[in-house]
Amino acid sequence: MLKIENLQVAYGGIQALRGISLEVPDGKIVTLIGANGAGKSTTLRTISGLVKASGGSITYDGTELLGMPINRILEAGIAQVPEGRRVFANLTVLENLKAGAYLRRDKDGIQKDVEWVYELFPRLQERSWQLAGTLSGGEQQMLAVGRGLMSRPKVLMMDEPSLGLAPLVVQGIFDIIREINRQGVTILLIEQNANMALKTADLAYVLETGTITMQGTGAQLLADESVKEAYLGKKRK
Repeated sequence: MLKIENLQVAYGGIQALRGISLEVPDGKIVTLIGANGAGKSTTLRTISGLVKASGGSITYDGTELLGMPINRILEAGIAQVPEGRRVFANLTVLENLKAGAYLRRDKDGIQKDVEWVYELFPRLQERSWQLAGTLSGGEQQMLAVGRGLMSRPKVLMMDEPSLGLAPLVVQGIFDIIREINRQGVTILLIEQNANMALKTADLAYVLETGTITMQGTGAQLLADESVKEAYLGKKRK
């Protein structure tokens, strides 16, 4: 289990996270929803080791992650698919995937995982030698997810996977998130599309200005009137 306790992060005097606590149980899909600037991305970046915490604890299976080098966090089984996809535009699809396995030395295992990603995303196999920068937005998102999977993570953190994508493509991305989870990968998801995120998630947290204000199952938050009004575009009667 990934466990965050009283996590605090400050940027130049601004308190981005104000002592949040949450749990990501093994095998579950957990989502964080909230407005822009609430601290969602900061949470993921702190777990990944990209941002330093000013207090609190992040443990995975009882091992403290705070202060651990980024490569060690990845080796521990925690990978992130960044917001905005961030594919390597001048590398091919296949080269991007192999870049996701840069800490691994098991060539046979890497090849098997390339084939696994191609099973999840047949379109990537069709475009394996195409430069990533020439792919559509949806294809680049598939590639970003596939690259994240190439480290064989136990926990895959996803930052706004549906951002800027057409509704039909968004549905496909969420179908893949569920399938990845069914195949044993725990998911921690940040998503502006709160409706899709809550329908997909086992557990959900609402983050507002660095503080967790609500938590429950995805279904519970989806049915909550205050969540509907704030994040699902439905006004109270």
